[in-house]
Amino acid sequence: MKILAIESSCDETAAAVIGDDCEILSNVVVSQVDIFAAYGGVIPEVAARSHLEVILPVIHKALKDAVLTKDDIDYIAVTHTPGLLGSLLIGTLTARMLAILWDKPLYAVHHLKSHIYANWLNARVEDNALSVQHGCVSPHLKNRRKHSPSSQATILHKKSLSSVSVSSQSDLPEFPLLALVVSGGHTQIIYMKKHNKFEIIGTTRDDAVGECFDKVAKILGLPYPGGPSIAECAKAGDVNKYRLPHPKVGGLDFSFSGLKTAVLRAVQKELGVPINTPSYELAGKLAEQQRADFAASFQETACEILAEKLEMALEAHMGVKSLVVAGGVSANKVLREKALKRLSVGSDGISRKVYFPELKFAGDNAAMVGAAAYYEILSGVEPTDPYVLNIAPRQEIA
Repeated sequence: MKILAIESSCDETAAAVIGDDCEILSNVVVSQVDIFAAYGGVIPEVAARSHLEVILPVIHKALKDAVLTKDDIDYIAVTHTPGLLGSLLIGTLTARMLAILWDKPLYAVHHLKSHIYANWLNARVEDNALSVQHGCVSPHLKNRRKHSPSSQATILHKKSLSSVSVSSQSDLPEFPLLALVVSGGHTQIIYMKKHNKFEIIGTTRDDAVGECFDKVAKILGLPYPGGPSIAECAKAGDVNKYRLPHPKVGGLDFSFSGLKTAVLRAVQKELGVPINTPSYELAGKLAEQQRADFAASFQETACEILAEKLEMALEAHMGVKSLVVAGGVSANKVLREKALKRLSVGSDGISRKVYFPELKFAGDNAAMVGAAAYYEILSGVEPTDPYVLNIAPRQEIA
């Protein structure tokens, strides 16, 4: 099986080729982060135009890196929801065009599903610093299987997961599992009984945690994107310097808007300025140590909130065997350490493994889209009609 996957939901233009057992044959990502760093955030119209300029060269390079041609491709997969309208359009229209011209089955993939399935990318290695099992790209393709003819791929599509062997992938997450998806636009806890069965049991009621990182970074005068810049600045800070509140939200839902406001008020108080002082005037008044202390205190609080909710989710789902953390914020080292220390053994005394994607696959990429499509194909999900596929900027995972 060879899947050409395309991702363009926000500000990364990406294409990848995924083979059997989610082996990565190629993975190309062109990021627009340098463009939007000057603006402190993504401008949708600019993002769409940037996708349009590079998407075909990116696809061409993905095929070239995999040493394949269009005739070797068995399936095409693309992110069609959720995301920025213009960005989604470029990737989806391109995938529809290729599926029609090349006569290939097309799979429309949900973006959050892709982030979860980044943890199934082949193969697995251990990060000694954190003792976490990660998904990572195979560094060498010398032992790559010979190209599967399209007829074999069609037969494989008809099989179910129970009849298809994936034994070459060791130490994969076991079901049932909980998945925490944390990114710039999403914060959700999802319960999965098996592949392609998703139940949202917790979600944010306002800002996503990644969005909160970006907004706090702006208050502190740190560059976009906020996650990496806050993490770097926090290294010199004191996590206990400023006490920030944990939003009182019932159940497994999240709220990060209040935390952002709490940081703003704390900075204003520390500087001794009125609360009507614009946030953009605060950064220039902060000393470097103050900035670092605020970054560390905020990061600690945000990650603690996530860990607390996951503990609650595990208590409510005693039979969970694995915990999967996915999305851009899953790259945060503090979050990884908290998840390992506090969630590897639940209140039920059961040990479970905590999985994170390899760092390069935490953010948006096309390899994870291919992985999600791979398990859709094995699960017997029917392909999408390329003539009728449309985008959905906002749609729940299902």
